[in-house]
Amino acid sequence: MRYSLCVLLIGIILMTGCFSGRHSRGDSVKIQGAGSTFINPLMQKWVHEFGALEPSIRIDYQSIGSGGAIKQIKERTIQYGATDIAMSDSDLASAPGELLHIPVILGAVVLTYNLESVTQTLRFSPETIADIFLGKITRWDDERIKADNPEVALPPVELTVVHRSDGSGTSAVFTNYLSKVSSEWKEKVGEGTSPAFPVGLGGKGNEGVTGQVKQTPNTIGYVELAYAVKNKLPVAEIKNRSGNFVSPNFATVTSAAAESVNTAPEDLRFTITDAEGANAYPISSYVFVLIYKDQPERRLGAALVDFLAWGLNEGQRHAQPLYYAPLPPEMVRRSTAKIAQVNFQGESLLGRSREGN
Repeated sequence: MRYSLCVLLIGIILMTGCFSGRHSRGDSVKIQGAGSTFINPLMQKWVHEFGALEPSIRIDYQSIGSGGAIKQIKERTIQYGATDIAMSDSDLASAPGELLHIPVILGAVVLTYNLESVTQTLRFSPETIADIFLGKITRWDDERIKADNPEVALPPVELTVVHRSDGSGTSAVFTNYLSKVSSEWKEKVGEGTSPAFPVGLGGKGNEGVTGQVKQTPNTIGYVELAYAVKNKLPVAEIKNRSGNFVSPNFATVTSAAAESVNTAPEDLRFTITDAEGANAYPISSYVFVLIYKDQPERRLGAALVDFLAWGLNEGQRHAQPLYYAPLPPEMVRRSTAKIAQVNFQGESLLGRSREGN
C-alpha cells in the first residue's frame, strides 16, 4: 500500500510541476552529468529532447565511462552519473552522502568482429568466449570456434582481441558475465570496471573499441549494441544458459530482464547477466543513474528529478530506435519510487503529504 501511494504521489507532483524546474521557466538551471559510454547515444537524445521541452533546464552529459562516473559523483563534480554496473559497497561507503541507484534503460553488450572473408553471423559459446579473451584461442580457425560454427569457412589467420583501456561499465558487465560462465576467468581475471585483460589491444570508450575493430582486420571485441550497428559491424549470437544461440535485440534483452523485475533487491543494485530463459540474451544489462538522495540545492535537485522522471516515462520511446530496450513497466514503477526518496534541502517529495497526516 505504501509503495503504491509513493508512486501515485510522485506522479501527481511531477504532472503538476510542484518542486520542478517547469514551475519557473525564467530561471535557468544547469545540470552536469557524466559516465557510461554504453548509454551515451540514448543519453544525448534524452538531453536534446528534454532541452527542447524545458529550455530553462540545460543539461550536459560527458561520455567518460562508468569508472569516471563513480569517481566524479563521489567527488560531487557532477550532479548525476551513469554506470552500467552498480557501485560496490566500498565505493558507496566512501561517498560523502547516500547515493541512489536508478535503473533507466536496458541494453546489450555484444561481440563484434572484423573478418572480411566471413559473411555468415558467427556464434560463440561461453567457453569459447572465455578462451578467446584469456588468450588461449589465438587463431580464427581454432577447433573451438569451428565447433560453434560448423558451417562457416573460418580463415587460417591470427585473432586479435580488443578490449577497453579505461574504467568501464561495459567491461564490468562483460567480465561479470565471464566470471559466471568460466571458473578459470573468475579465478585468473575476475570482474570489474578495469580488469587486467591477459591479451589484446585497448580502446578508450565504446567508441574506441568500435574504431579499433573496424580499422583492424581479424579482430574481435565487446561493445554496446548501438555502436556495432551504427558502424555496420557484425554482431555475434551467444549461447545462453538454455543452450540456445540468441542475437541481441529488444525481445531477447527484455527476456533477460523478466525475472529480475520482481526479484531485484530494494536498493536496485543487481545484474542480469547469464539470465535464465530460452530466449534470454546472456550479456544484457540495466544502466543505472546515480544521484544523491539529499540534494543541497533545491531548484537544481528538482530539475534533475524532472529530467529523470521524463526519461523513465516519455524518454523510453526513444530506446528501441537506438537499439536499447525500454524498462519493463514494473521497473519503471520501482525506479520512479526510488526518485520519490530524493530530498530537497531536507524536504522530500512526499514531505507535504507527511506533514498533512
